[in-house]
Amino acid sequence: MSTATAQRLPVREGEDLWTSAELSEVRGRLQAETGELTAEIATAESQIAERINDAAEGAGDDQADAGAKTFEREQAMALTYNARDLLAQNERAIIRIDQGTYGVCESCGQAIGKARLQAFPRATLCVRCKQREERR
Repeated sequence: MSTATAQRLPVREGEDLWTSAELSEVRGRLQAETGELTAEIATAESQIAERINDAAEGAGDDQADAGAKTFEREQAMALTYNARDLLAQNERAIIRIDQGTYGVCESCGQAIGKARLQAFPRATLCVRCKQREERR
């Protein structure tokens, strides 16, 4: 990231401007997590496929076994869904960095805050808007 790009990103009052090193670090964390999530999703999808095959083969299982297999499959699917959601959030944050819109609250248009983004790089809302959203 260039210094000019980093310094154009919004910060809250009292915060220092982004440096290219800080922005590169955040981008690197997002990219590393993206790779981990992609691998996690691939593994989970493979396990789900195995569980579906097990369910077909275990047609004579008793109700408890069938219920346990169904529960495990649904749990794996929920975890995969959550991982896909995090993956999409990471990819979106990287796009926002590349477009120069990283750090702008999607609700009010104000700065999210450099400290908040360093702690939670996927944030798309400032603290005030996030609190308002959670109260709904």
